[in-house]
Order: sequence, then C-alpha cells, then structure tokens
Amino acid sequence: MSELSCVEVEPSQPANSSVIWLHGLGADGHDFAPLVPQLQLPEQCHTRFVFPHAPRIPVTVNGGMVMRAWYDIHELSMDIERKVDAETLHRSQAQIDALIEREIERGIDSRRIVVAGFSQGGALAYQTALSSSRPLAGLLVLSAYLAGADQVKRSDVNRAMPVLVQHGVQDPVVPEILGERASEQLKAWGYPVAYERYPVEHGVCPEQIPVISRWLGERLLGDQYRQ
Repeated sequence: MSELSCVEVEPSQPANSSVIWLHGLGADGHDFAPLVPQLQLPEQCHTRFVFPHAPRIPVTVNGGMVMRAWYDIHELSMDIERKVDAETLHRSQAQIDALIEREIERGIDSRRIVVAGFSQGGALAYQTALSSSRPLAGLLVLSAYLAGADQVKRSDVNRAMPVLVQHGVQDPVVPEILGERASEQLKAWGYPVAYERYPVEHGVCPEQIPVISRWLGERLLGDQYRQ
C-alpha cells in the first residue's frame, strides 16, 4: 500500500496535536489548507494539520473520468443515496489509518488527533474514525454522508468520541437530508453528535469557522482549554 502524499501545515512550536483533514471529490490536499490561519486556535494548541491528496482513480458516475477520489461511486440512485465501491473505500480507509499511525510515531497521542472531512472526504472520515482501533479526540464532518452503515465496523474504543456535523441547508451536491440521516444513525449508535445547519450551498461559510475553532480547541486540549 502506497503512502499518501500530503500538504502539511506545521505549528510554530513542536506539535502536540494533529488534525487529518480529507478533501472532497475532485479536489486535493490544498483545498482546506488556507483555512488554518482563520481558525485561530488557542495558543496552547500546537496543531499539525495534515491534508492528504486522494489517489487518482476513474469515477463511474462521472463517466469514468480519472480524478482525485477516495473511492468510486457507482450510482446516484433515485432516493439520493450513493452506491459506493467497497474495495476502494476500504483501501482509502487503510491509507488514512496509516496517517494516524504516522502521527503517533511522530509523538502525538492519538487522543489528540481529530479526523475531519468534507463531502466525499467526510464520508471517508466517518468510515475511518468510527472504525479506528486508536482512541481519537473527535470527528468533524462537513457536508457529507455515510458511505453505508453496513461498511462501518465500529470500534469500541471510540464509542464516546465527540462528533460535530455541519451541513448547508442549500446544498445541491450532497442534499442536507443525507447529513441529517448520517447524524441520526450515529445518535442511534450512541455517539455524542452535534448537528448544525448553515445558510450555505456545498461549501463552508464564515459562520462555521469560529464554531469549528472552538470545537477543535476543546477536543485537542481537553480540560486545558477551559483553564
């Protein structure tokens, strides 16, 4: 299995936490890197941001066009669910698991690692974080969906992992109903989920930034955030 190439944004001091942030279909690791300075995390947060590039693969619903994608999508069915390719989904999951292990090898406690993702990257973030054998700090999902509840092999160590889900109410690409369904499924599984709606299409609006910043600070620093 080849290691993913990544865009990395290093803190000014040695890292004590990490965020692994997964881009959407057709984008790359540069997509969300400009957001890092806007987050203005607490000064105690020395956070390394890791933005991996998805591999280039043919995507069936886009006529077989080769693009950066975390997995193939076979069909967008009439009920707006996605029919995804399990093999490529699990291969990408293994590659993100490897990035988590690399952060641990670089000295980061797994309980100070957040997995985040947008759109297709958010679907992979669900898959990876819920299945991870490492206890994680949290899961951040933006404008995404579950790639399939039957694909998620939930790990006991992350049963209490905080999850923040944000979705645009005007999203024409991933309709909000899919974000709501994913949130409700996680709640049914017993995860502590916060679901938030924003007046945006398929993207991130300025109102989301301070909420994400505060949530990351709380997850990455724990009790230190409130001191």
